[in-house]
Amino acid sequence: MILIKLILAHLIGDFFLQATSWVKEKETLKLRSPKLYVHVLIHMALLFLILWDVSKWPIILIIGISHFIIDALKLLLQTKKNKRLLFFIDQLLHSAVLVAIYWIGMARDGFLTTLFTDHTLILLTFILFLTLPVSIIMKTIFMKWDISKLTEGNESLKDAGMYIGILERILVFVFVILNHWEAVGFLITAKSVFRFGDLKESKERKLTEYILIGTLISFGIAILTGILFKMVL
Repeated sequence: MILIKLILAHLIGDFFLQATSWVKEKETLKLRSPKLYVHVLIHMALLFLILWDVSKWPIILIIGISHFIIDALKLLLQTKKNKRLLFFIDQLLHSAVLVAIYWIGMARDGFLTTLFTDHTLILLTFILFLTLPVSIIMKTIFMKWDISKLTEGNESLKDAGMYIGILERILVFVFVILNHWEAVGFLITAKSVFRFGDLKESKERKLTEYILIGTLISFGIAILTGILFKMVL
């Protein structure tokens, strides 16, 4: 599926091949940041690689230019107050462009030689979405709450929470597509048991609510992604 390939290229380019230092530099230098232009070129290179068809260069060029315009507008309009909102608007606009390009210019295209089957590409895209993209989305959602004071003196391993979240979402996704809903319930119960000590010892209601919201959002996204995957197939 061509649309899945376009989305796959976007996920890899926007979330996996864009370091946090790049994002910070772009936010500081805005249009003067070389990383902005390198980022767009990486997207275009990924499209060439995944589509594996040089004749599609006009389509790839249009996507690259639109990606630059959307990112540039985001950088110029971004402030501390609207950063979260612009993040979601930015991703929505990128997705809308890919869908529009697909329907207008590529929906009736013939078979494209690929290294993967459509089924594999769809599965890979959904799994990749549940890793860094969802982690960044959740981080953006939780930007409105600062719990650094609540966790002071109780530091955890660097990025441990992110990796735990990624693993649990992938497990939930696998259980859902295999129709093992009881395993999803077991996983939720197991995490609740592990977290019980922290919640019991914590006298901060805010921290308890923060943990519960994060868990529910993470599991909810994984379950919905699994259901959507089954519907797509």
